[in-house]
Amino acid sequence: MQKNPQDKKLPEIRLIKRQELWTLTAQGWVLFLSTFTASMFFVIAHLYPFLAVTSPIKAADILVVDGWISDYALEQAADEFKRGSYRQLITLGVTVDNGYYLAEYKNFAEIGAATLKKLGVAKEKIIAIPTPNVVKNRTNASVVALLQWITESNLSIDSINLFTTDAHARRSWLIYQKILSPKIKVGVISAEPPYYDPKKWWNSSEGVRIIISETIAYIYALFVN
Repeated sequence: MQKNPQDKKLPEIRLIKRQELWTLTAQGWVLFLSTFTASMFFVIAHLYPFLAVTSPIKAADILVVDGWISDYALEQAADEFKRGSYRQLITLGVTVDNGYYLAEYKNFAEIGAATLKKLGVAKEKIIAIPTPNVVKNRTNASVVALLQWITESNLSIDSINLFTTDAHARRSWLIYQKILSPKIKVGVISAEPPYYDPKKWWNSSEGVRIIISETIAYIYALFVN
C-alpha cells in the first residue's frame, strides 16, 4: 500500500541546541583582567613617547619646519637651527583659513618664516614654501611641494630633519619617509608642549584630544594613506 504524500511529517524546526562551551574559570578571569589592565596602563604610559618621537639625523642638510606650529615650538626650532650645521631652513604651510583678508602673510609658510626671522634666524637662510590647500592629506601635499622645490633647486640634499610639534611627529615622519626615502634620509624632532604634562597627558582635556586624534590619524596613515 502506497503512503499518502500528505502523511509525511514536516521537518522539525529547532531554534536552539545544546552544546558544550569552554569558558574561563574565576582564576582565569582574574588573570585575563589583570593582564588586560596591565597592558592598557603600559600603552597609555608609552603612547605619548611613541607619537612624539624625536630621532634627528646628525649634520642634516636642511631643517624643515611646519609653519603652522605654535610660537613656543618655533622658538625651539630656531634654537635647533642655530645649534646645528644646517645649510637652509624651510618652512611649509597652507593658506591661512581665518583672517586671510586682514593678514599680512597669507599662508603658514610665510608666517613661520617671518616668526623665525624675528627669533634671530638669518633671513637668507630661510625659504618659505607655500603648499596647496587640500581637503585631506595635507602633510602629503606639503612633502610633495618640498620634493618639487628640491628637484627644481638642483641642490644636493642627502638628509633633512623635520621639526614639528607634539604627538604629530610620528605620523609626519612616516609620511615624509614614504615620499622622500631612500633618496633623502629623514629625521624628526618634536617640540614638547608647555600646556599639558606629556608624562600625564590623560589628566588634561587638551592632552587627551591630541593623543586620541593623532593615534587615529597615525593608524590611518599607516594602513590607508
